[in-house]
Amino acid sequence: MALRCGIVGLPNVGKSTIFNALTTSSVPAENYPFCTIDPHIGVVPLPDPRLVKIARIHNSAKTTPATVEFTDIAGLVRGASKGEGLGNQFLGQIRSVSAIIHVVRCFDDDNVIHVEGSIDPVRDAELIETELLLADLETIGKRIEKNAKAAKVGDKTAKSELVLLERLQEHCNAGNSARTLQVTNDEAVVIHSLFLLTCKPILYVANVGEAEFADPGRSNLPQQLFDFAEKEGNAAIRLCGQLEEELALLDEDEHTLFATEYGLAESGLDKLVHAAFKLLGLLTFFTANQNEAHAWNIPQAATAYDAAGEIHTDFQKGFIKAEVFKYADLTRLGSEKALREAGLALLEGKDYLVEDGDCILFKFSV
Repeated sequence: MALRCGIVGLPNVGKSTIFNALTTSSVPAENYPFCTIDPHIGVVPLPDPRLVKIARIHNSAKTTPATVEFTDIAGLVRGASKGEGLGNQFLGQIRSVSAIIHVVRCFDDDNVIHVEGSIDPVRDAELIETELLLADLETIGKRIEKNAKAAKVGDKTAKSELVLLERLQEHCNAGNSARTLQVTNDEAVVIHSLFLLTCKPILYVANVGEAEFADPGRSNLPQQLFDFAEKEGNAAIRLCGQLEEELALLDEDEHTLFATEYGLAESGLDKLVHAAFKLLGLLTFFTANQNEAHAWNIPQAATAYDAAGEIHTDFQKGFIKAEVFKYADLTRLGSEKALREAGLALLEGKDYLVEDGDCILFKFSV
């Protein structure tokens, strides 16, 4: 899926360091604001042990994991909504992503400049949220002005939308994000057309130092951010960007030793990728044969017809049926043949709602 998570935050909070670790890239991570000006994009594989098991069952020659796309967006500053620090450009980049990964500094380091002069994760999170909200209010105000003119000349649709827009404006003026406004499905379509920044789901990342990572009780800064995220109805995770970047550069044996030393059952990056996948509202289905076992991303509530189109337009155009195997049944019985003999290979039509973990064989004609 061409769904992208944008990594945002104040300057010098560790965005590029985390992006480097995710993508094993070499985006500069310097100790001054606006080191990242043009957005960097990286495609990261989604760790999924199910794909490995499916490949073994089918003796697949290769595996292709599902992926999550990340964009490293330059640091926002106070006044970004008014153009400070190239804010208009950076806010425009956020509009192009589907979800926001908000990195918040939760480490002390006198050698790394903080644009606000002190470490305060809640203040920093609120600062970015405020800038996004102010930008949205400007967008809403412009649409209200446009609809008001159309309503005066008898445009009934514009008049109906105007009532919704004014309600949305009042909601956001009270300091609430657009995503928290209760709306009908039809109203949601109207709001979606505005491409509002505060409609996007957010995952907060508490970026801690190595000392804080080794001793979680050393600082209560991450907990402050977790409490804030919970109050806002958002998720949060904790990781050490510096440590993850170092881990990403090691070979497999060194990585294992390093992870064991730090007690990492699962890397912080794996947690971040899985959390981002969940944030985007995706699920995974699989296709497999002797040539390849492939994991695919599609939105939740997608149909078999949608899934076919994710693989190839020919699959969708010539769609006949989808033969669906459940992952649990496949691993329990050990083969597609055994599933068919047990009556567990289900033939489904275009409207079948794909479930996470479904293994699908598409039947189509060209």
